This record gives sequence, structure tokens and C-alpha cells, in this order.
Amino acid sequence: MQPLDRRTASNGVSYLHRGGEAAPFVFLHGIGSRASSFAPLIEALDPRRAAIAWDAPGYGPSAPLAGDWPLARDYAQALEALLLELEIDGAILAGHSLGTLMAASHARHFGRRLSGVALISPALGFGAPDGGPLPQGARARLDELETLGVAAYAAKRAPQLVHRPQAQSALVEELAETMATLSQPGYGQAVRMLACGRLLEDVAQTRLPFLVICGEEDTVTPPAMARRAEAAIRSARDASDVRLALVPAAGHMVHLEAKEAVASLLRELAATVDTPKVGRPTCDRP
Repeated sequence: MQPLDRRTASNGVSYLHRGGEAAPFVFLHGIGSRASSFAPLIEALDPRRAAIAWDAPGYGPSAPLAGDWPLARDYAQALEALLLELEIDGAILAGHSLGTLMAASHARHFGRRLSGVALISPALGFGAPDGGPLPQGARARLDELETLGVAAYAAKRAPQLVHRPQAQSALVEELAETMATLSQPGYGQAVRMLACGRLLEDVAQTRLPFLVICGEEDTVTPPAMARRAEAAIRSARDASDVRLALVPAAGHMVHLEAKEAVASLLRELAATVDTPKVGRPTCDRP
């Protein structure tokens, strides 16, 4: 299995990369996370398939987007620039939480470059007008971060992300350490994008195969949200290539709490979508 190595695209987006023979999974992390959160899941996938996990604009070493209030499409455009630079075609896009808003927007506007989409713990967005005012749920995130400071904010929120956190103390500690790397302006931009996100509208305009995954014990983006996402996808298309999978005994970080189950679901998705033609570029480019 090829190791994950870090690279940076010409648009300033930093990402983890693993080469492979088949077109990649492309992973988009959630609002309090980083590319590295997908490393255990990538290791559980078929080693012959390439993989990319980005640090979203404004996270880690990735340059932030321009403007205080970007839309999901702005993140999708940054992702499209990355895929074009790497000459990637036929990728399977997999977003987690906030990353599902980016994935849905990319699928709607640039779906010709994809072969399938996985929405893991989908966040629907608040649907607020671009530019404000912020909904209370989004405003509270920024206020709490400012009041507590990033380390205390991370320590408070991390246990909420998993089922039975007292039994997963090592994972909770790891999540808190990752969340403690949040910085401005990236986090503020992400919160504002969440505020005006409209995942249901985006997925209803997409015709790609979809897999929706949610932990049965998720209290951040609960199964009811996943069911709404599934219904929106089915509303205007053939339902035969849409699947909802609820994973038992797992919370919001289902891809870490139930890594093998999620990896199996992603492998099944990959087996159902069109495989790239021989000679089609993957992401082995330096």
C-alpha cells in the first residue's frame, strides 16, 4: 500500500495523497476536522484505489478563500481547480458533515468529473440569505469559540461528536487535538457557509449515484437529516442508484467509530459506479 503524502496545489490547497490504479476517492472533512481525520478510513479501503483528502480552504496550511462569507459553490470551485490540476476524472467524492455541503455543490456544478458521491453524516445547512444575519445555531459557534478560546472550545465539543464518549476517550482526545488547530478566517468562513448552505437543493439537481451514511446515534446531524437528504436525492431521479445506510452504535464521527463498516459501504459504492477506462489519469501525478 502506498503511503499518504502531503502536497499543495497551485491554488494553495493542501491535501493528503495516496496513489493507486483506479480513480480516487476524494474526501472532504467536516467543520472541526482536518484531512488527517480520514487517514484510518483510507487505510481500510482497497489499496489499489487512489485517495485524496484535502484540508479545506482556511484549514491547516490551506489558503483561505477570498471574502468573509463564501458559498458552498466557492469551496466546490476550489475543489474543481484541484481536480483539474491533477487531471482527475471519474472520482468518487465523499464528504463528511460540512464537507457534504461542498460535495453536493461540486456534484451539482461539476458532476461531469465524478462517478459517484457519498454523503457521510450530512449537514443540510441553515438556508440563510448570503450575507446574513447568521442563524442562532451558527452565531453560537462563533461566539463560543471567541469566549472559550480554541482549546477549551475543542475540549467541550469533541465528546459530542461520538457515541458513548466515555468508552472512546482516546478518540475524543484525538478529535479535541484536531479541533484545537482551528483558526481564523477559515473557521468563520466555514460557519458562514454552513449558515447559507442548501444541501437539499443541490442534491435534487444531481443525477450521480449517491450513498448516504449516518450513525444511528448521531446527535449532531441525526438520522432524520440523512433521511431528508435521501428523499431529496430520490425526488427527481431514478432511485435505483441511491442508498441510505444507518450504522448502529455510532455517532457523528461514524467513519472513525465504525471505520470498517463505512469502508465496506464505500467499497460497495465503488463497485457499482463506472470504473475509469484504461489510460485515464488517476492522481499519481507529483
